[in-house]
Amino acid sequence: MTPKDFLRDYWQKQPLLIRNALPGFDGLLTPDELMKLACDEDAQSRLVVQKNGKWHLRHGPFSNNDLSKLPKKQWTLLVQDVNHFLPSARDLLSKFRFIPHARLDDLMVSYAPKGGGVGPHFDSYDVFLLQGMGSRRWQISAQQDDQFIADAPLKILRNFQPEQEWVLEAGDMLYLPPHYAHNGIAEGDCMTYSIGFRAPSHHELITQFLDYLQDNVAVEGRYSDPDLQLQPHPSKINAAMQSQVNSILKKIKWNRSDIEDFLGIYLSEPKTHVFFEQPAKPLAPTIFQQQIKENGVQLNLKSRMLSGNNKIFINGEVYKVSINTYKELIKLADNQEFLPSSETGNETKKILYQWYVSGYIMSKN
Repeated sequence: MTPKDFLRDYWQKQPLLIRNALPGFDGLLTPDELMKLACDEDAQSRLVVQKNGKWHLRHGPFSNNDLSKLPKKQWTLLVQDVNHFLPSARDLLSKFRFIPHARLDDLMVSYAPKGGGVGPHFDSYDVFLLQGMGSRRWQISAQQDDQFIADAPLKILRNFQPEQEWVLEAGDMLYLPPHYAHNGIAEGDCMTYSIGFRAPSHHELITQFLDYLQDNVAVEGRYSDPDLQLQPHPSKINAAMQSQVNSILKKIKWNRSDIEDFLGIYLSEPKTHVFFEQPAKPLAPTIFQQQIKENGVQLNLKSRMLSGNNKIFINGEVYKVSINTYKELIKLADNQEFLPSSETGNETKKILYQWYVSGYIMSKN
């Protein structure tokens, strides 16, 4: 199946089971390595335990002592944004570039012993569930019943009615569109790689756009009422005030360029827990340029980079550049790495050095 066929027939339409999607794939890290990552304060991790018919949720970072005391079955450890820590995770995500970068969220990796899972649930976004080591049984349903178990720490469906089920082995993958009920249960020790895609709610988009307008739109004038009339009830908001404020609010205007800038800034903005480490002793510009000319440059694993109409967006910042600079930088945006040459323009060199000092990019070694 070609990506074009997949997008036409399955994307946001129906599930798809792909046996041996990645031949030879057995995972990117071991259970011990995932547990070590779950102890890192920079990682977002969760632990879900099912005990005596009830669900329990804890958030990391964890300690080795926490993880060593876990029972032999019926628990799951999940770590978000594994692509921020493993170059091999970014390589895995590159296989999904038939979906625009603006839609990609992250790679989450989970480990579970026998019986482990997070319960039947809906996701509000598209997800590819790629099986690493071991095997996991997936049950799915197109049900509309979205009642959740009361008082559970997770949104677990109360009346899950599976319609199809499969056992996925290493390298198998299941695609699920948004709001498709599913339940994954570990057959034994297993790891699953979840490639999730971002789908902001309309409310989130509107509120974030209003925040953007607040910072980027200037409106002149001030409320005034030189023809103010006496009114019998001073507490009443009169019609004249309402009309004037209505006219003022109509001054809020935007165009397609504003929307492009908003989306580029908003969708490339790092998550609140993400911080960039700047080089302690930055190379001099000439040395840096020589180094990247020889080795190339790549994005920091945590960086998010998008492009617009002669604009480049990186980590919530917008750069309006010349056509030639845009042609050079879009290679980095598309591929997350590129090799500058002796013909690379001065504007590109200056921007790359600025990003290097900010910790957004690094030289390839």
